[in-house]
Amino acid sequence: MATYAMLALAIVAEVAGSSFLKASDGFTRLWPSLAVVGFYLVSFYLLAMVLKVIPLGVTYAIWSGLGIVATALVGLWIFRQSLDLAAMAGIGLILAGVLVMNLFSKSTGH
Repeated sequence: MATYAMLALAIVAEVAGSSFLKASDGFTRLWPSLAVVGFYLVSFYLLAMVLKVIPLGVTYAIWSGLGIVATALVGLWIFRQSLDLAAMAGIGLILAGVLVMNLFSKSTGH
């Protein structure tokens, strides 16, 4: 279970890094730019630790899939960006894929 907690923290750090990437305004603002680097370093470190237990393909699918969903929600709530029906359907499919992998795959390391 600690491995999945590290994966969750890696996802949170990646989403925070991506959010600060937007706030960095093309790396023209110092503090948001430093936050991008810091959060991505934390995310990749935690991801590397997770890879000791969960296979690469599964780890990356969960990390990137949930990261995409969470980043889209941050864009919606924080940056007031809209999601159309196709975007919402895509997010639903990503979530379904992550659930299928975790509930039915024997390669997830649980």
